Amino acid sequence: MLATAHNSEHDSELDRGAISVAPGTERACALTRAAKPVAEMIRFVVGPAGEAVADVKRKLPGRGIWITASRAAIEEAVKRNVFARGFKRDVRVAGDLAAQVERLLQRAALDALAIAAKAGAVVGGFAKVEAAIGRDDILALIHASDGSAQGKRKLDAALHRNSDGKPRKIAVIDTFTGSQLDLALNRPNVVHAALLAGPGAATFLARVMRLERFRTGNSPYAVSAHAPTDGARGKSSE
Repeated sequence: MLATAHNSEHDSELDRGAISVAPGTERACALTRAAKPVAEMIRFVVGPAGEAVADVKRKLPGRGIWITASRAAIEEAVKRNVFARGFKRDVRVAGDLAAQVERLLQRAALDALAIAAKAGAVVGGFAKVEAAIGRDDILALIHASDGSAQGKRKLDAALHRNSDGKPRKIAVIDTFTGSQLDLALNRPNVVHAALLAGPGAATFLARVMRLERFRTGNSPYAVSAHAPTDGARGKSSE
């Protein structure tokens, strides 16, 4: 699919390159024109063959445009010729660009999980995860999406028992399959894992939240230990 440029309006949509993207920066969405933090956006650059390339790590060279980080926004941007307008040139845009972005976000999240695991911030196995629930430094429960529902219920109940009547912001993540977790954690048959505070943990949480926000349009995973979660994603009570 070739998106064709028709005019040169909205030059401010183009950034000055990845080096110009500092933490806390806001950019205008090329689709909606609304300003948002870059953490809630996907950056795109033009590749060597004139194609739109998603820069999910915000490191690729060249000037870029930004689009709200949701599947719906990117699909709409493809339909409305936003890439050619933003870059002011003809741009090749894949029809499955949104699916490509989702795969990149998923890969980035799994890479971050692998780094956290190597740093000792992830424990696996039902018994170890159940024991970790009582720790003050637990940040998240991770369940394989195709894993046992019974195991999830038991760990959710343990989370409830260990809350001591106090709200705890512990994420419950069921985004990845068992085989994906096996590869990321470099161990077989991963069904349940716990994420602890440590190197890489915050990066993984940020990336998995970005992935789920992309898929659903919602901010996921902040959950309360006051009630069994059953994989639910909602804000914790405070």
